[in-house]
Amino acid sequence: MNFLRNLLAAILGCLVAFGIIFIMIFVFGALLGSSEGKVVIEKPAVLELQLKLPISDYVGDSANDPFSNFFSQSQGLDEILNAIRVAKDDEDIKGISISNNFILAGLAQTQAIRRALLDFKSSGKFVYTYGDFYLQKDYYLASVADSIFINPVGALDFKGLSSEVLFYKELQEKTGVKMEVIRHGKYKSAVEPYLENEMSEANRTQIKELISSLWISMVDEISESRNISPANLNSIADTLGGRSPEYAKASGLIDEIAFYDEYESKLKLAVDGDINKDLNLVSLDDYVSRSNKRIKKSGSNKIAVIFAQGEIIYGEGGPSLIGQGVMKEAIIKAKEDKKVKAIVLRVNSPGGSALTSDIIWREIELAKKVKPVIVSMGNVAASGGYYIAAGADKIFAEPTTITGSIGVFGTVPNFTELAKNIGVNAEQVGTNKNSVDYSFFEPMNDSFKSVVQESIERTYDTFLARVAQGRNKTIAEIDSMAQGRVWSGVDAKRIGLVDELGDLDDAIAEAAKMAELEEFGIKKFPRYKTGIERLMEDMKGASASAKKSFIEEEIGVEAYDILKRVKSALGQKGVQARMPFEINIK
Repeated sequence: MNFLRNLLAAILGCLVAFGIIFIMIFVFGALLGSSEGKVVIEKPAVLELQLKLPISDYVGDSANDPFSNFFSQSQGLDEILNAIRVAKDDEDIKGISISNNFILAGLAQTQAIRRALLDFKSSGKFVYTYGDFYLQKDYYLASVADSIFINPVGALDFKGLSSEVLFYKELQEKTGVKMEVIRHGKYKSAVEPYLENEMSEANRTQIKELISSLWISMVDEISESRNISPANLNSIADTLGGRSPEYAKASGLIDEIAFYDEYESKLKLAVDGDINKDLNLVSLDDYVSRSNKRIKKSGSNKIAVIFAQGEIIYGEGGPSLIGQGVMKEAIIKAKEDKKVKAIVLRVNSPGGSALTSDIIWREIELAKKVKPVIVSMGNVAASGGYYIAAGADKIFAEPTTITGSIGVFGTVPNFTELAKNIGVNAEQVGTNKNSVDYSFFEPMNDSFKSVVQESIERTYDTFLARVAQGRNKTIAEIDSMAQGRVWSGVDAKRIGLVDELGDLDDAIAEAAKMAELEEFGIKKFPRYKTGIERLMEDMKGASASAKKSFIEEEIGVEAYDILKRVKSALGQKGVQARMPFEINIK
């Protein structure tokens, strides 16, 4: 036994030692690579814009994190836009090639990249794009290019926008698991799938108007770039006039049908007119490393940009979740930093915990007393996402931002029918009348429901008051545009929920104007974990990831998606200020 014990101990010791040595070599290599200076580009070169990873507004300070490229699970929109801006004035870069994207970004993020490419073209440099196939969002981005190429056996999806909502009422009846719902707001349809088997007219109306507004914004920009009227673009969508490369070219959606090697030849000609010379492509990852060292805005005075992205939860929060812990710390640091003269809050959130939203709202109110606070809305700033934005001095939204959704709800799971079906009976004993207020295994009683309804109404009234105060309107005016209704950025500006249409740069420019700054640098918050810290967490979470993959493979992607939504609903704590439905633009 001692021999086996010693053998196992020796093996374990060797594994630990090898692990430590591996990490040390890895760290040394990364540090060495980061100290070698700027990325060397063989000129003339073409920047290859391949967007392979999901895009977040902000992934952290990769310029000072040598491990970011090794462990990153997403790309930062801020870094992508900065790379395009730097490339515009970089003599080594002659053009940009967008190739084979399946862009994992929201519509407003895609619009921001498209706008940056338009600005890049103003320098006289070219933008070409190639795709084996184009989904609608891919084509929306590609339409900015000087020339659009498609694979001879490829396809182009251009048919208009749609939204699908799943309903679970019958599933609840069959399983015996029911979601008890209390809400305020006739448009607050986040809970509608648990109550009905089909879409209400109120929900259908708001979804129809929302996606129509987003589609109009897309079509108008494509029309300007491709010189095709909006009416003709809608006709092409109605007749599926881009469904094959030949149809797409005939309708004017694309310029050339070509294999990728033929596309490369076109790039060579565009660079220096010589098809026989080598084509020097520089990857986006490499160029980001270079462009991060060429941040254009600088100065001793700073504008703080605080990124709030993800669902709003009660807790610490992180890169993909907004919690009061991380956000309070970021806002307070920016408020107390003497060099920071103004704050821009970048919001990209469908909402969540109403309590956390109010905590963050309060910190914005306190910061606003010290220095200007401007909000920039990304893909979505709805419900709780709008709540935290409402108090700012000025609000900017993209035309394709999804915002509003001023309304609240609560959901509580109930297993009464399931318990009966499987022979479970629950009995409660309490000391006072309301000491046993709710059981998962008993129907919701009127007393408990009235208490929850009172909390919902109080939260809704508070939400209205916060927005009315921030927007300088009456509560009645806000209530008329609230009720959980969702708006596009264009419509939100029309009704006064936002002040201006513009991107993050526009919001920063306004912050500088309000702070009376001509020269300034940007200071980004919050600080997220470094690559090596994320590696250690990922190693801990490897088994959970494997479990997810196994379940997803066994039951299928769609069933797994439903399972995730049900789990999310079961996990919601407290009153929710959350967007009324999920929307994927395809």
